[in-house]
Amino acid sequence: MFKDLVKANRSYRGYDESRRVTREELLEMVDCARLAASSVNRQPLQYYLAWEKERVDQIQRMTKWARGLPQMELPHRGMCPTAFIVICQNTELGESLARFQKDIGIAAQTILLAATEMGLGGCMIGNFHAGEVKETLGLAPELAPVLIVAIGKPAEKIILTEAGTGESVDYYRDENDVHYVPKRRLEDVIVN
Repeated sequence: MFKDLVKANRSYRGYDESRRVTREELLEMVDCARLAASSVNRQPLQYYLAWEKERVDQIQRMTKWARGLPQMELPHRGMCPTAFIVICQNTELGESLARFQKDIGIAAQTILLAATEMGLGGCMIGNFHAGEVKETLGLAPELAPVLIVAIGKPAEKIILTEAGTGESVDYYRDENDVHYVPKRRLEDVIVN
């Protein structure tokens, strides 16, 4: 059952805009993330929730998606996420941004697994200008935006494929806009 949840948790870049994500759903996702492990239990992460259309549109304009497909503009028009969670590090609780990178990954993955369990999906976005996000959202001086997580109801097909030894693991889309994600084989990632 957990493996099915992991397989369903993909980096979605297309959403059903008619399905609005609620503040309560975002709170539940963050509640799961706050319970996850944290380096030396410092818990320096805080979360900015955006579910109102105006704020969601504002954040969407500040993000860049799918670097692996530079010829495409994603999400397609009319297929944007309907919520965002901006993960911030409170530098008063943990000054070094590098030290807590693993916490950010743990929190983001936990958020996305919770979203998947709710029938939603998302995408981690690291391609944004932190200063612009901080200013636009009016974040306190001690809050550094470190990752943006898009959330919505997925409206695209993603297929996992197996990459043979030495084959490319670059994701791609076919002529029907189906997104393919090659994964290395189990025997290729085990070192002993």
